[in-house]
Amino acid sequence: MPLGIRIFLVYALFIGLTGYFVLSTVMEEIRPGVRQSTEETLVDTANLMAEILRDDFKTGTLNQNHWPQLLKAYGERQPNATIWGLPKNQVNHRIYVTDAKGIVVLDSSGEAVGQDYSRWNDVYLTLLGEYGARSTRSDPNDANSSVMHVGAPIRDNGQIIGVVTVAKPNSSLQPYIDRTERRLLIYGAGLIGLGLLFGALLSWWLSAALRRLTVYAQAVSEGRKIEVPHYRGGELEQLATAVEQMRTQLEGKAYVERYVHTLTHELKSPLAAIRGAAELLESDMPLAQRQRFVSNIDSESARMQQLIERLLNLAQVEQRQGLEARVTVPLAALVDTLLDGQVARIEGRQLRVELLIPDDLEVLGEPFLLRQALGNLLENALDFTPVGGLLRFSAERVGEQVEFTLFNQAEAIPDYALPRLSERFYSLARPDSGRKSTGLGLNFVEEVVKLHKGEFRIGNVEGGVQVRLRLP
Repeated sequence: MPLGIRIFLVYALFIGLTGYFVLSTVMEEIRPGVRQSTEETLVDTANLMAEILRDDFKTGTLNQNHWPQLLKAYGERQPNATIWGLPKNQVNHRIYVTDAKGIVVLDSSGEAVGQDYSRWNDVYLTLLGEYGARSTRSDPNDANSSVMHVGAPIRDNGQIIGVVTVAKPNSSLQPYIDRTERRLLIYGAGLIGLGLLFGALLSWWLSAALRRLTVYAQAVSEGRKIEVPHYRGGELEQLATAVEQMRTQLEGKAYVERYVHTLTHELKSPLAAIRGAAELLESDMPLAQRQRFVSNIDSESARMQQLIERLLNLAQVEQRQGLEARVTVPLAALVDTLLDGQVARIEGRQLRVELLIPDDLEVLGEPFLLRQALGNLLENALDFTPVGGLLRFSAERVGEQVEFTLFNQAEAIPDYALPRLSERFYSLARPDSGRKSTGLGLNFVEEVVKLHKGEFRIGNVEGGVQVRLRLP
């Protein structure tokens, strides 16, 4: 299972369990919390009514006064109120008064007058001077039919002479409880959903960051060039830097070993030729023969120098992971400069040169590397073009790239050699001398094109050989 999914599952489990416990705890506290608030209001109302009814209760004129009509009118009122979005169309309080023996003397519902309520806790405890309250079901089989009753004492000179009880059915509170629970569930589910979305985004970001680092490590292990991933601080940036340093050290060591071995192998032949010629020069020989051996020493020394220089240039390019500069380079002007440097060879071999590159066409890249790469292509074309042959330079814009083409009139490249032309140290014999080059020129060109994120192709066309480069 991918690391990102595992992180997300652990995060989702944590969020789910936390949300469940928090929501369940809060949901369990909603109902008692609402009832506690309602009970506190009932206490205030009962004590207020006890003070209002005290004088009439003392004189025994409670039922003879206007209170029964007032309480009846109160019970029939329709507030038509909207409380937090919920309608309230009737009053739900029931008020009744009992005497010192617990006998109901006044009831807003008119149902219990004359009944003995002394056994109920709201009356019984209040008459004892304690806090009297109870919750009783109207229907013993219906848990939602419970009614809260809160009693308050009617006092005369400190003596309890009666009780006022204010009752409210819990069912009248249920809409508010349901609304609160529903809103809490919606908000809770929304927060959990946002938490999971944040966790998914965090897991995706972390997986993507690690995936980039994995792709980089795989590319390095396969020897492909790739830029090190960039992160904005933190452990990922430190990890990327550490991997890059490790790659540099390991590749540097292996690179040096490989190049020392290659250089040693390639220098054996010219060194052997120079040593053999030097040994022969120590003996007496005709002047013409002596000059031939001296010429051999000079050509082999030049070959060694050229090999070392090209190896150093190639090593510099191969070790780079990207361009040091990206500037616009006029292509026609660059080719003109290269042709000026080879004017002696071109005129000496009476070559025809066609330059079909628009003056305003530019490529984006590093000028020094581009000059070296195109210079290698020109030298390679000059080596194989016969006397009086044709060189044609052309270029055109293709989308966001420029396609550069170099055609040189020459014999076709053998089929077996085509796939290997850009291999290091692979070279074909030159038509004039029969000797091979260092075999590093086209390899260098390919590396430079890769650094520029371009394409390099070489193949046979009618009448000669054509090289195509695609550059940004």
